Amino acid sequence: MTKHVLIADDEANIVISLEFLMKREGHRVTIARDGDAALDAIRRERPDLVLLDVMMPGRSGFEICQAVRGDESLAAVKILMLSAKGRDTDQAKGSALGADAYMTKPFSTRELADKVKQLLGG
Repeated sequence: MTKHVLIADDEANIVISLEFLMKREGHRVTIARDGDAALDAIRRERPDLVLLDVMMPGRSGFEICQAVRGDESLAAVKILMLSAKGRDTDQAKGSALGADAYMTKPFSTRELADKVKQLLGG
């Protein structure tokens, strides 16, 4: 079954590569380029998984994660946070706010594809 993945990132090059990878893996893809658009898309589209950049214009990935986890109707949405910040405190913050996983940029496409499969139960 095709899964729906929302890519929330403001860096065009990253969006292009993530979109290509997710489509190659057979997923339907939606894109949001800032935090406010990401939260709107999550509420409207209810994707199976959000690839969520931590640092975006508007709301941060942390704020979006907190908002999604605070809304019971979005409980099924998986969140994979992506960040250039690899510090343990940032990863701990993502986990504390309810992120299902956290990956530090740069990451290998294979590593990301494997993590997505794991989160989507594939």
